[in-house]
Amino acid sequence: MPEDPLPAAETVWLTERWALDSLRGVLELVVAGRLNCSAQTRRPSLASVQTVASALPGGDFYPHHAIAAFAWPLLLQAGGLANLNGARLQLTARGRVALLSPEPQVVRELWQRWILRGLIDEFSRVDQIKGQRSANVLTAVRGRRQIVATALSLLPPDEWMDVDDLFTWMRRRRLDPAIARGERAMFRLHIGHAEHGSLGYDGYGQWSILQGRYTIALIFEIAATLGLVDVRFVDPTDARTDYRKHFSEAELPYLSRYDGLRAIRVNALGVHALRDAPISTTGTE
Repeated sequence: MPEDPLPAAETVWLTERWALDSLRGVLELVVAGRLNCSAQTRRPSLASVQTVASALPGGDFYPHHAIAAFAWPLLLQAGGLANLNGARLQLTARGRVALLSPEPQVVRELWQRWILRGLIDEFSRVDQIKGQRSANVLTAVRGRRQIVATALSLLPPDEWMDVDDLFTWMRRRRLDPAIARGERAMFRLHIGHAEHGSLGYDGYGQWSILQGRYTIALIFEIAATLGLVDVRFVDPTDARTDYRKHFSEAELPYLSRYDGLRAIRVNALGVHALRDAPISTTGTE
């Protein structure tokens, strides 16, 4: 649940109990037949996102940016708790059991199943970076997920870590969730103008813009929604300035809805879930 012991501009959100209560509430929405998703993409409709947001205890992390409300219908599908009957979500047998008792083990399994078979590439949610749909541009998402999951599993529990310190910590350990397949692919990714905003130019596709934005997307939208990490965050507007070489403040106030994430803390639920998740064997020195 949200708490605000820090200055008003920064919010601290303790997620463990909130996530378990949210899971029950979203499962109840499925029973009531109130959640619809695209049969093609399996993403929730805008109306369903708004319905989920209204059912979350205390709401979503932001009132005007869907994060947990977008993630829950996807997590239920990837975790085998719900499936589509046409466009409407319905509970599976596993989901009906979870509704009776939404235990921490259910959340742990949702995380593990997402790492192995999440329904979307979380980087697609960084929608100001264009060119992602071009062929042979992005690396395999499962490998990226496992790298970030590994990083989270290695963090000391119950200690806050600033996001920029997390980026540095990951790079030192060669935990690199590389986004682009190579130099040519980097030139296909861009912010705004396909040529002038290309991330292939020297210094433009820096770690924080690509690997960093992917990392905070997965952590904020999936790990925090599942209650594995507590989060400190501010409004995303003006929160990060690393992309400003591409655009002025007036043209692009933030690069992603996750830019406001300031710090994370692995909580008790996260310790067990992250320990059991599939991990990467790349670069853990």
